[in-house]
Amino acid sequence: MRSLTRGRLASLSLAVAAVCLAVPAAPSAYATDVEPAAAAGKYVALGDSYAVAPGTREYDNPDDPCRRGPSTYSRLWAQQHSSYSFVEASCSGATTAELTSQQVPQLTADTTLVTVHVGGNDVGFVDVLKNCILTIDDKDCIAGVEAAKTAATTSLPGALASTYAAVRAKAPNAKVVVVGYPRLYTIGGSCGILGLSDRERTALNSAADTLASVMADQAAKAGFTFLDPRAAFDPHTICSDGKTWVTSLEWDKINESYHPNKAGHGEGYLPLLNAITG
Repeated sequence: MRSLTRGRLASLSLAVAAVCLAVPAAPSAYATDVEPAAAAGKYVALGDSYAVAPGTREYDNPDDPCRRGPSTYSRLWAQQHSSYSFVEASCSGATTAELTSQQVPQLTADTTLVTVHVGGNDVGFVDVLKNCILTIDDKDCIAGVEAAKTAATTSLPGALASTYAAVRAKAPNAKVVVVGYPRLYTIGGSCGILGLSDRERTALNSAADTLASVMADQAAKAGFTFLDPRAAFDPHTICSDGKTWVTSLEWDKINESYHPNKAGHGEGYLPLLNAITG
């Protein structure tokens, strides 16, 4: 249980509703290219808000609804592999359908590496978080999480399969890495009774586990590699005693909340991606 004033509830309801939902009709890509003769390969990053800058507080253009920035794992990987050309098609708020229609067309036959980070918006995870923050009774939060998990096991597999097939069709020779989502909370950790209850935190973590199971299964069926961040992030989640890699609820920066921060991208996701790609 947690106590929130009516004023905070009203203002938070408006703020959270806008988090990571806007996707431009035809988002432009961020690209850095080397001369074709020198290119060792071509990397194209596809994804939602976890693949771009929310949580890092650093943006190329704060007014761009895609919310891209310099500290994301894909940008950092491209900087470390400067002989690759790089296209960042990822955009905050993307669903599998939007990724397929707006981002996949930016793949080409000469693409050699693709990261795909999508699925959370398909199961309404933003609404789940909003519900858990704004409701007083644990059971309302948990019911919302269970509904999202049902969507993850029923409708998401087909949506991912279709998206992955579209990726393979556009990039037939690429190594494709499906990037997963971390758990958000350390249960019984340093947060105490402030904020969400441990029952709610446990439920939200279970949603991450369900997403991971579905995404890993569909990645395997597509012949893709699944990057599972959970074990690496667990000592660095909200309420942990370690250096936090995930942003907690921030009343003054609600649109940064519940995303990987700079350390989450640079110390969490990047080494895991390097371990897969070399």
